[in-house]
Amino acid sequence: MPVPHTVITPPRPAPSSPYDPVKRLIDVVGAVVLLVLTAPLMVVVALLVATSLGRPVLFRQARAGRDGAPFVLVKFRTMRPPAPEQGRVADGDRLTALGRWLRATSLDELPTLWNVLRGEMSLVGPRPLLPEYLERYSLHQARRHEVRPGVTGLAQVRGRNGLGWDEKLDLDVRYVDNRSLRFDLSILAATVVTVLRRDGINAEGSATAHEFLGTQATPAPRDRTAV
Repeated sequence: MPVPHTVITPPRPAPSSPYDPVKRLIDVVGAVVLLVLTAPLMVVVALLVATSLGRPVLFRQARAGRDGAPFVLVKFRTMRPPAPEQGRVADGDRLTALGRWLRATSLDELPTLWNVLRGEMSLVGPRPLLPEYLERYSLHQARRHEVRPGVTGLAQVRGRNGLGWDEKLDLDVRYVDNRSLRFDLSILAATVVTVLRRDGINAEGSATAHEFLGTQATPAPRDRTAV
């Protein structure tokens, strides 16, 4: 999939933190360890996806990373392809039973550890969103791109897709301003609890999450695969 070359200019130079080099080291070590430990599980999931949904096993989509730079996010597939002639267009119609389970357990996210290892993502940070959202952020909200996006983040452990967009983006900026080793460890610990409880998997009235149309806009009443 071609990656769009949309890049935003942050409203101010991205401030560095003494923690950032340590954070990157933790990301690399953590991603390597998790990839090794979860390799057998990923093989099983890949076989289940291939059997249930066919190929390709992986879902790839362009997302906006640090400073808005585009990259390709990699996850396990959870949906059938659109089929308008069969009435299969909305995410809720395309999402399979296996896909719902993978999303509920966050097992579909395991391949994103490769994004972490490649430096496109971090273990903890704002979730990577669609490139077309870049022009819809306020200057405050755009600050979420001052750091690498994360596999998990503050918004994910404070409600995930159950939160409104303004609240989620505010939490993203709060993380940017307060990132630290202690904060990251608390978010990682809270992520385990959130996954076990299966909290906030989808937005109200949606199989996944509503599209972000901007701060002043009303969310579209259709599903998106953006989160």
